[in-house]
Amino acid sequence: MVTSITLFDLAIKNIQRNVKSYALYIGTTIFSIVIYFTFVTLKYSGDISALEETSKQIQGIMSASAFVLMIFVAIFIIYSNSFFMKKRKKEVALYSLLGVRKRSIGFLLFFENMVIGVLSLVVGIGLGFLLSRVLLSILMKLMNMDMIVGFAFSMDAVLNTLLVFFIIFLFTSLQGYRVMYQFKLIDLFHAEKKGEEIPKARIIPAIFGVGALAGAYWLALQDLLTSEAWRTLGLAMPIVIIALTVIGSGLIFHSVLVYILSFLQKRESWAWKGLNLMTVSQLLYRIRGNAKTLTIIAILSATTITAGGAVFGIYYNAEKNVLENAPFTFMWEGDPMAIDAGVIEHEDTVTSKAIRVTEDGYEREYSVINQSTFERIADYLEWTDLHVVKEGEILMIDAFYDERWSFKQESVVIDEKEHTIVKQYDKALLNTFSFGSITVVVTDEEYRSIASDERTFQAVQVEDYKNQLALSEQLEASPVSENFSSATKDYKESIEAFGSLLFVGSFLGLVFLVATGSIIFFKMMTEAEEDKEKYAMLHKLGVSTRERKRTIRNQVAVIFTAPLVLGLIHGAVALTAFSKLFMMNLFVPVVLWMIAYTVIYTIYYFVTVRGFNKTIQQHYMGES
Repeated sequence: MVTSITLFDLAIKNIQRNVKSYALYIGTTIFSIVIYFTFVTLKYSGDISALEETSKQIQGIMSASAFVLMIFVAIFIIYSNSFFMKKRKKEVALYSLLGVRKRSIGFLLFFENMVIGVLSLVVGIGLGFLLSRVLLSILMKLMNMDMIVGFAFSMDAVLNTLLVFFIIFLFTSLQGYRVMYQFKLIDLFHAEKKGEEIPKARIIPAIFGVGALAGAYWLALQDLLTSEAWRTLGLAMPIVIIALTVIGSGLIFHSVLVYILSFLQKRESWAWKGLNLMTVSQLLYRIRGNAKTLTIIAILSATTITAGGAVFGIYYNAEKNVLENAPFTFMWEGDPMAIDAGVIEHEDTVTSKAIRVTEDGYEREYSVINQSTFERIADYLEWTDLHVVKEGEILMIDAFYDERWSFKQESVVIDEKEHTIVKQYDKALLNTFSFGSITVVVTDEEYRSIASDERTFQAVQVEDYKNQLALSEQLEASPVSENFSSATKDYKESIEAFGSLLFVGSFLGLVFLVATGSIIFFKMMTEAEEDKEKYAMLHKLGVSTRERKRTIRNQVAVIFTAPLVLGLIHGAVALTAFSKLFMMNLFVPVVLWMIAYTVIYTIYYFVTVRGFNKTIQQHYMGES
């Protein structure tokens, strides 16, 4: 009778013997544990808690991110474990054939998986503790905060991580235990040999797949406020877009890719060159099995690219967005205050009057300045296309005007006299928080005639405005300033908020990328095990190593490139829609994000090709 101790020892030996096969799986799992543990550590971090207002925001983001990561990692580990179980079914069948009871084999698989899980947890938490300081420093850098970060050990974070991943590994271990009771002995022996019929190229599903994606892209690029499709579908619109994208992606891999490969297979001039025919046949033979995986990879890639690109784009444009609403570093209502002349680039005193205008039954207050003030400030801000108003004319400056939803006025009544709006500007002339978002420009004579109290504002531009927080706090605390606005403070708050989002988005995206790359790697390694006999036969027939490596590179390239290209296209469309909706130029940050994603993805491609070749090469050496 085989004891549990013997089974445990055998499990340890099996792990040691197959450590190379499990290396990437263990590595990816450890990486996921490191990131999860880091997020939880930051949630309980004393350094974060010391940031007061920022603390709650970051802790909330970290908690939500840790939950998303937990769900994704659980799915990834369960998915990856199923690949290893398929690879080991023949080994399990041999144990059964030798007379080992199913229960004992089940415990063996259970122990193996639990040992791997415990080792991953120990290493992951250890590395997470060491790297938490580095990652927290990265977070502080992204948030433009200058603070010394020390090592922090949180027992709450350890217990949280242990509990979450212990449950995940317990589930996958039970999954392995159940394998013996799900299959007959003959099924286990032939698990790796089960293939699929070569699918036929069907034009109708291919056209439908392309049409579904075209429809999804068209709907995604529709304007939220003016599109008839949005009015009709309402809140169901995003669901329809996602559904069409998933269906279209699945049909692209299941039908369009089959159609393309079948077309190449029929081209004799190409198919009979080298091992091209074998490459296409191999891809066609497994296309149905790969279609599901490729669809998942494409959707995950698109999600990662879209979310990461959007967050990086917002972070990249943070300064621009701040300066659009606060063109002057400091502005307040009241008298001038003493500021070191060495840091002042420009200062101006602006006078204005207020008028009340009734529009569509609502009364609104506008700030009014004269033509001279407008020209002086606009000239400093390097505005072009300045217009000179005449009597009965006005200029309208509305920092938040958007032609998609804003009401376009033709005239404004001032002192019971209608004035025509001859030009409208959609950017801020002065800080909107202090001065208001809508400003009216009239002639100097008209301004003097307006019967309203005059208000005085101070507008100051300083050098290195990002690092003038102490000056900003000093001015804001002064009792002589009212309606104080600070580009320095706005930039700090924006960069803190978006920096934490970028931190989370980058590391979650990296986990998603590593996991999706690993899934393809596991898939290709499984196929390498199945194909090694075929390559051994080709070797005996005289096929060169160079030709064999070329066909492997091409085969792996299709599996990697297809979901990457589709994911990039999905992401590009989604980010284009995002940039149109929020009127932001995301071209540079999105391109940088996509390049970074593609580079890491390409590294996985080369690792997979190397692993595939190594598996085939080891089989050659084993036979010789």
